[in-house]
Amino acid sequence: MSIDITDLRSFYASPLGNVTQRFVGRAISRFWGPLTGLRVLGLGYAPPYMTAVRGACERAIVFMPASQGVVHWPNTGASASALVDPLALPLPEASIDRALVVHALETVESPSELLHEIWRVLTPGGRIIMVAPNRRGLWARMDTTPFGYGQPYSRSQLKSLMRQTWFSPEGWAETLYMPPLRSRFLIQTAQAWEQIGISFSLPFAGLHIVEATKQLYRPGAVRAVRRASRFAPVFIPAPASRVSAEPKS
Repeated sequence: MSIDITDLRSFYASPLGNVTQRFVGRAISRFWGPLTGLRVLGLGYAPPYMTAVRGACERAIVFMPASQGVVHWPNTGASASALVDPLALPLPEASIDRALVVHALETVESPSELLHEIWRVLTPGGRIIMVAPNRRGLWARMDTTPFGYGQPYSRSQLKSLMRQTWFSPEGWAETLYMPPLRSRFLIQTAQAWEQIGISFSLPFAGLHIVEATKQLYRPGAVRAVRRASRFAPVFIPAPASRVSAEPKS
């Protein structure tokens, strides 16, 4: 189940959304590394996290799923956002150096096809950062935030998914230990919740954040057959025309 773009914008404009953006953005920033001269793609609803890196890279673009909707990004100047089918990205092979996937993996129809498609557009050695709801956390169990929609993941499920799609996990982080409630007290004490959760490695963090590298080897024939069958045309036989028989003279 996908969440509407209007709800996503409203969430990030709220106090709870501001806290989410701060903690998730802080965790993501640890994985970016130097971005000078690189091309960066944000897939899903990535504007809250892409603005910070836009000035550091050669080019930054944001793709949003057609089922979700799209907003103009960045807020000023020419738009660098587009509405796309996330399983058929309008990019050539090996054209992106870094990819951030947020508000996409848990709601897409086929997560493995999504990661196969990102693998296709990444350069050799390119890296992906995935943000996914934690199956054991409260954020995946309550629909008060966008992370309460779709399919949550355990760490072992994410590892298995990456192995299937030719990615090698390099780094892990967990964040959002506070309950996903719009309580002023909880929002004011969010930093304390975060420090306690990280210090004791508590298992109920709201989100997994995973950095993975594109593996250079893949069994290409499997993917080729899968894509061919997906776009195969369906022929519907037309009824034969009736010719009335006329008596011979």
